Amino acid sequence: MKKLFVFFFLVIFISISLLGRSLDHVMAKESPVSCNRYYKSILIESGDSLWSIAQEYHNGFMTVEEYMSELRSMNRLSSDTIHSGQYLTVVYFE
Repeated sequence: MKKLFVFFFLVIFISISLLGRSLDHVMAKESPVSCNRYYKSILIESGDSLWSIAQEYHNGFMTVEEYMSELRSMNRLSSDTIHSGQYLTVVYFE
């Protein structure tokens, strides 16, 4: 009987330990990262593309595709086409 109690206690202890680690891992992933959004205007230069700008400024808080969508929306662009000499408002995070 004592062995059964010890076994039962160990099973519960191990289960709680593993569950706790799993929850910590999940909570760490879901915790929002504290960051501020800032905006600035940049001058488009020859060779720039919406993709290259998105890669430079997205900073991991969004995917490049999400960031490109954000740029199109913020700048009222109907496509990904941009031209040198044009100004573009970009968002960046700190």
